[in-house]
Amino acid sequence: MKKIKDFIKWLKIGNILKRFALFFGSILFLECVFAFSIFDSFEKEGIINIFVYTVILSSCLCIVSGIFNSKINRIITSIILAIEGFLFSIQLVFYNVFKTFFSFNMMGLGDQLESFWKETISAIFSNIFYIILLFLPFILYLINGKKLKLIRNSLKNYFVYFIILCFSMGFYLIHMNTTKGIDNGTYMLYHDVNYTALNISKLGVNNAYLLDIHRSIFGFDEKLIINNNKKEEVKEIETIIKYDKNIDDNIKFDKETSNNEIKTINSYMENENGTEQNNYTGLFKNHNLIYIVAESFSEIAVSEELTPTLYKLTHSGFIFDKYYTPNTLSTIGGEFQALTGLYPDSSILTKWRSGKNYFPNGLATKYQELGYETFAYHNNWYGFQDRHKYLKSQGFTNYIGCKNGMEKRMNCNMWPQSDLEMMKATINDYIDSEKPFLAYYMTVSGHFQYNFSDNSMAYKNRKLVENMNVSSNAKAYVATQIELDKALEYLIDELDKAGKLDNTVIVLLADHYPYKLALSDINSLSTYKRDSVVEVNHNALILWNNKVKDIHIEKPCMSSDVLPTVYNLFGINYDSRLFTGRDILSTDSGLVIFNNRSWITDKGTYYANNSKFEKVGDVSEDYVTEINNLVKNRLMIGRLIIKNDYYNYLLK
Repeated sequence: MKKIKDFIKWLKIGNILKRFALFFGSILFLECVFAFSIFDSFEKEGIINIFVYTVILSSCLCIVSGIFNSKINRIITSIILAIEGFLFSIQLVFYNVFKTFFSFNMMGLGDQLESFWKETISAIFSNIFYIILLFLPFILYLINGKKLKLIRNSLKNYFVYFIILCFSMGFYLIHMNTTKGIDNGTYMLYHDVNYTALNISKLGVNNAYLLDIHRSIFGFDEKLIINNNKKEEVKEIETIIKYDKNIDDNIKFDKETSNNEIKTINSYMENENGTEQNNYTGLFKNHNLIYIVAESFSEIAVSEELTPTLYKLTHSGFIFDKYYTPNTLSTIGGEFQALTGLYPDSSILTKWRSGKNYFPNGLATKYQELGYETFAYHNNWYGFQDRHKYLKSQGFTNYIGCKNGMEKRMNCNMWPQSDLEMMKATINDYIDSEKPFLAYYMTVSGHFQYNFSDNSMAYKNRKLVENMNVSSNAKAYVATQIELDKALEYLIDELDKAGKLDNTVIVLLADHYPYKLALSDINSLSTYKRDSVVEVNHNALILWNNKVKDIHIEKPCMSSDVLPTVYNLFGINYDSRLFTGRDILSTDSGLVIFNNRSWITDKGTYYANNSKFEKVGDVSEDYVTEINNLVKNRLMIGRLIIKNDYYNYLLK
C-alpha cells in the first residue's frame, strides 16, 4: 500500500486529474446540453459512445494543452473551449434553421445560408439559453482559469494521459466490435455508413465532426449491396393482366468507362428489375399538366372551411393515405426530389444546382418531346439557389421569376410574395394554347416566419384565422396556406371557363413540411399526434383530374416517387431503373426514406436513431437488414448519378 501511495505521489496525480477533469467535464457537459436540446430520447449505445469518446478526446487535449509554458497553455486551453462552444453552437443553430445537421460538404451551399441570415439570427436568440450553456465552460475558464496550474507536461503526465488514452481507445474498439452486424450500429457508422444525422445522434457531436472532416478530405464510399437489389420488390401483387415494364431495352449498361463509380452504378442497374406498367398507364395521355411544388405545404392546414379548394383536391381524385415529404436541407432538397425522382444528398446538391448535369428525363424535356408547350414560374427571386440554372437543365428555357420578368406582372416587393398574384400573372401564357401544355410552379406564400408582423401572406389573411383555437404561430401558418388555396381556386375556375379543366391534371407536392413551426403547433393542427422523426413528415399529395373518381392508395410513398408516377400516368416512355423513386401505382412495394435513414414500408416503421422496428404483421428475421441495405443502395445510387453526371455517360 505504501508503494502505491508513493507511486501516486510521484505522479502528482492531483494536478494531472485537474487538467483531465477540465476537458472531460467541459466536453461531456456540451454533449449533454446539445443532446437534451435536440433529441427526444437516448439509447445505451449512444451514451457509451459519447462517454468513452469524451475520455479519448480529453486525453488528447491534455497532451496538446501541456506542451508549452503555463501562459501559452492557458491560451491554448481557452481557444480549445471556445472552438468547442462554437462547433456545438453551429450544429444547434443550423438544425433549428433547417431541421438537418451541418456537414462540410454543404459549404458549396453558402449562399443559401446567407439568404437565411434573418432566420439564423432568430434561431440564435430563440436558443440563446442553450448557446450560453455551450459557451459556459469557456466563460468559466476565462474567469477562473488562472487558478489551474496548466504547467508544461512532464514525462509523468504524458505517461498517465497516454495510459488513459490507450485504455479508453481499447475499450472503444471492443465496444465498437460488439455492435458489428447491427444495422446502423457504431461499427457500421465507422465502416459502412456516411450520414451526419446518425453520426451525431449515435456517436456525439465531436466524433461526428472528426468523421466528417476525415471523409471530406479523404473521401468515403459506402459499399453497394448488389445481392439485395433483387429483393427490392418485397411485395408483389398478383395481376391477371401481364403488363410490360417501364424500361428501355435499348439501354445497355456495359458502355466502356474507366470511372469506377460509374461501373458501380452500372452493376446496380443491371440488377434492377424496373417497375411494371399498370391499368393506370397512359390514363392522362395528351392531358395538360400543372405541376406545383408548394412551399411548406402540409395537410395540417387543410380544412373544408378555411382551405376548401385544398380540401377538395386532397379528398378526391387519387388519394394517397401514406404519403410523406422527407425534409432534406430545405426547399432545394424537396425540389430536387420533385424534379429528378432521386433522393437528395447534401453532398451533391451543389453540383445539381449548377445546371451542368445532363437530364434527358427532365420534366420539360420529356413533355417537349411530346409536343407540349412548357413554362416555369416562381414568385420570389428567380436566381435563388441557382434555380434558373437547374430548371434549364430540366428543359425549361422560358422560366420567369422576380427580377427576370415576374416583377413586371405582380408585386414582388413583399415577403413572402402572393401565390394568387403569380397565378393571375401567368395563366394567360398557356390557358389558350392550342397545344397541350405543362406549367411548373414553385410557390413561396407558405414560407416562414409564421407570424403576423414579418409575413405579408399571414397578415393578409389574418382575419380568416383569428377564431382558430391554436397559437398565433399556428394561425399564421394556416393563413399563408390560405393564399395557396386561393391560387388553386383561381386556377381551377379559369381552366373551367376556358374549357380546359377536364383535360388538365394538377399535381401538387410540398418541398418539405413546415419545419419552422414548433412540433406542438403542428400537433395542435393535426388530427393525430406526430413524432419529430417520421410522422411529422406525413403529408398530402395532390394528383387530381376533374374526371377521376376517388381512388385510395395505401402504399407508403414519398416525394421522389411522384415524377415516375406522373410519367406512367401520361404514358411517357421512361426507364424506371434510372430513378430511385418508384411509380406509386405500380406493383412494387412502397418505401419511404427519412433524413436520418429511418424508413417506412408496408411491413412497419424503422427508427434509425435507436434501431427500433415497429412491425405490422409477420416479417422475416433479416427483413430490417434487407430494407436497410435497400435504403443505403438508393441513397448511394442517387448521389453517384449526380456526382458522375451518369445520364450524360449513359444516354447522350
